[in-house]
Amino acid sequence: MMLFIENVLLAFGSLLANKMRALLTMLGIIIGIGSVIAIVTVGNSLTNSITASMESMGANNITVGLQQKSTAEETTDSGMTFRGPTWQKQATEDDYFTDEMLDELLEKFPDEIKDLSISETLGTGEVTIGTDYANVSVMGVNEGYFTANELTILKGNNLSTQALDGGKGVAVVSDYFVNNLYDGDTSAAIGQTVEVTTGQKFYDYTIVGVYEYTSSGIESETEEDVTTTMYVPLNNVLKKTHNTSGYSTFTIITQTGVDSETFMDEVTSFFDKYYHNNEDFEVSTFSMESVVSSMTEMLSTVSLAISVIAGISLLVGGIGVMNIMLVSISERTKEIGTRKALGATNGSIRVQFIVEAMVICLVGGIIGILVGVIGGSVGASALGYSASPSAVSIVVSLVFSLVIGVFFGYYPANKAAKMNPIDALRYE
Repeated sequence: MMLFIENVLLAFGSLLANKMRALLTMLGIIIGIGSVIAIVTVGNSLTNSITASMESMGANNITVGLQQKSTAEETTDSGMTFRGPTWQKQATEDDYFTDEMLDELLEKFPDEIKDLSISETLGTGEVTIGTDYANVSVMGVNEGYFTANELTILKGNNLSTQALDGGKGVAVVSDYFVNNLYDGDTSAAIGQTVEVTTGQKFYDYTIVGVYEYTSSGIESETEEDVTTTMYVPLNNVLKKTHNTSGYSTFTIITQTGVDSETFMDEVTSFFDKYYHNNEDFEVSTFSMESVVSSMTEMLSTVSLAISVIAGISLLVGGIGVMNIMLVSISERTKEIGTRKALGATNGSIRVQFIVEAMVICLVGGIIGILVGVIGGSVGASALGYSASPSAVSIVVSLVFSLVIGVFFGYYPANKAAKMNPIDALRYE
């Protein structure tokens, strides 16, 4: 142990005696490890931000809908047979999910399902008061919709259970809507009845609440022209559209800890008994979790590819370490001869120079990690994400730098160990 500590001190003494040469030797290690850490940090920050955003949208929730069955069979010139739809069909009310189906679904999976979110669009239209106007998309929703999509109510109330069950003509509008029609006065908007024009139809709704609109970041219109959602009771929309048969799509809000990928298969199997004899449509399921998983995998692959390219500089740095160690051995030939004449074994000489190479790479690795973390944090901040340095990549980088020291330091160290002490002492 004492011999190892002595070798480490000798290595640091050699580095301090040749500061510039040591720094230039470490440069490849610093750039390589710094680049890898920075790339991984930015990649993790981007992945975590996207994952958090998806989860806030309900990553584990499952959207259930209808898709057309593949019924037409075709044979290619090579003899392969495949099936595909001959024309696009529109689902009718006879194909929809009924309340009885949904009730049975809830009864069968009480431990997996927290609630069901159902929404139906009445249409996109406009509300005008004098010369002022606001573009809206009227959406009928049930109580479960607000479990899956939380609204921040700025004034008034959300749609009550009584209003939702009764299908009353009440609505919750956005703050953009209020800014356009009531100069931002939310108090003035509450209780007002507005007329929505959608095509050739007119619908009256009384405003009971104002919610905070969150921009998707992709609108190209001015704030006055942005179309925001007007939330109304689902039963109200179903009455106006004369839809009493069911729903073309709905969303399952899963309980915490439910594996949505596995549960999607169970949901599909559950509805197979209803749609097995349906000639045109079958059930399709979709989860944001699969999108998050695919996106995370893609980002990880890209980060890995770039890291491998950046890691090439580590190889260059290792070659630089080997080169400088060979130069150092040539300069210290007499020192090696003296130590061997005084009884130093080949093994102790070999360990001395391997430790020196390891110290060079370790110091370079530590500096590279600091550069990488700082660079990655700056890069993540520039992209608008919080920095997420990877502890695993930092530990791996440190270990890798030590491995490089051993690998590229062994040949010069072995060469020094095999020196003939008499020839070394004669060396000028």
